[in-house]
Amino acid sequence: MPQPPGQPGPVEAMLAADAAARMLGIELDDYGPGWARTRMTVRDNMVNGHGICHGGLIFSLADTAFACACNSWGPVTVAAGCDIVFIAPARNGDVLTAEARVRSRYGRNGIYDVTVTHDARLVAEFRGRSHQVSR
Repeated sequence: MPQPPGQPGPVEAMLAADAAARMLGIELDDYGPGWARTRMTVRDNMVNGHGICHGGLIFSLADTAFACACNSWGPVTVAAGCDIVFIAPARNGDVLTAEARVRSRYGRNGIYDVTVTHDARLVAEFRGRSHQVSR
């Protein structure tokens, strides 16, 4: 949905108020109706006791891409549930990319898949279920 010149779209407005994404250094690369791509560089304060990126932070990156894709349609949409499968570890200095895509929208609900990669290596797969709130 086109925005008036100088007005942020729904995704930009949501991210501008997202202190958690800002703290983690998550950036929006691009988005369109039903999809979004975000990225985050793994910092030394993001690794766990095994020297790999904490899974909760990978989840946060995927969840942010999911939120951007869900809200790309315009109405305020939140997570109703989600899960993640970790495939390979991410390490300090890795630049992770999360790409979210809609699988299905039905009524005020949706299903989105998010793939997290480092270069061409698969790091995690995330599935989110969304719900459009009435405001």
